[in-house]
Amino acid sequence: MRRLDNGVVRPDWRQQLATQGIVYNNEMPAPDGGTMSYWREDSFYDFTSAEIDALSTSAATLFEMCVAAGDFIIDHNMFQLLGIPEFAWDQIKRTWWDDETEPGGRSKGDFSPSIFGRFDIRYAGEYAGKPQLLEFNADTPTSLPEAAVAQWYWMQQTGQGKDQWNQLHEMLVAAWARNLQRLRQARTHLLSPMTIHFACDREEESGEDLFNTEYMMETARQALEPLGYRTKFLYMDEIRAGDVQAGDRFYDSEGQHIDAIFKLYPWEWMLGEQFAKQCFRDMSDPRRDSTVWIEPPYKMLWSNKGLLPILWHIYGDDPEKRDLLLPAYFESERPAWMTSYVRKPLLGREGANVSIIVDGVTKTSTPGEYGGPFVCQAFAPLPAFPDRRGVEWHPVLGVWMIDGEPAGLGIRESAGLITDNMSNFVPHTIDHSGISR
Repeated sequence: MRRLDNGVVRPDWRQQLATQGIVYNNEMPAPDGGTMSYWREDSFYDFTSAEIDALSTSAATLFEMCVAAGDFIIDHNMFQLLGIPEFAWDQIKRTWWDDETEPGGRSKGDFSPSIFGRFDIRYAGEYAGKPQLLEFNADTPTSLPEAAVAQWYWMQQTGQGKDQWNQLHEMLVAAWARNLQRLRQARTHLLSPMTIHFACDREEESGEDLFNTEYMMETARQALEPLGYRTKFLYMDEIRAGDVQAGDRFYDSEGQHIDAIFKLYPWEWMLGEQFAKQCFRDMSDPRRDSTVWIEPPYKMLWSNKGLLPILWHIYGDDPEKRDLLLPAYFESERPAWMTSYVRKPLLGREGANVSIIVDGVTKTSTPGEYGGPFVCQAFAPLPAFPDRRGVEWHPVLGVWMIDGEPAGLGIRESAGLITDNMSNFVPHTIDHSGISR
């Protein structure tokens, strides 16, 4: 793994990004006092095939570990520890159990489609140890169009590298087809052709959430229109909630019942909406025309930073799998020996309210609106890759999981050790030199 800062820069790269929908390529402060764009192509990261294999294998193992952690949370009734209100517990369990059956054939759950998630990984290459999990963006990950589309066109148009780890678009299309066919089989009462709604927050000003949602809608359209499904966009504030007790459900602004909806809107925000309890009551009887939410409620078990200490509790003594993790504890349980750590809010986003403590002293922290509870994860500095000016860049590798399978890589880097909403997206290649190193 290496960072190359002699990348081919396309003369019309801004126009190229705009035509690909990356309208949120805003100028940001640069370490030298100037400005730079969110997207960078003057630099890129190059990997060997063996390193990509290691990332893929590790991500598949981490996903299995997260499944075991979800079982552990439910079996030990740990919802309150994660700050999840009681009215959501039953539907988290039902969607988690999927279509599993108990002895005797009684259904424990009902099929609940899940399309994607993103592991954020610390990794410095095949000679520097195994990839290590920083967190799991399991509910509303963004930077998907950059990873799936923009960096692929960059590689094709500039001739950089032999290949790229990027099966995202194809796997998304296949995942929509597979999941919606299973949903139709599980809920035979749903009308055909069924409409899948797509929603995001109108208040997000950059356009990032909007285009991430529209890109997901496009991948769904390619998969589902041949099967007789339709796709339709709306903003979250256009969702209309009827009286569940009277038999009314959820509708869009045109009065169409919402059969299934993909929402790029975190479940923890949903829990604070005035229709939150109604949403979970509506889900309670999947045999009726209740709305199917994608991603499903069980993603609250994974998008919560409390997943990190639970994974360490389960695998901290495992001689193989522990190397994929960093020691982590709920703040109230942090051991005395852990004096260098990263303090993260359970429900924080985009690096907000994160502090790095080294030998008991706070070295850096970020502002934000998120309070506690917090988790403490052992501090392991992100790898540093200096550029020609001597500025050190710190990458976080975003390994995308599509329908539970590793599918591709997107990289964000920052000049500081905390990756926040001021980080850059940087493309990658495999074997840029054309030979294995």
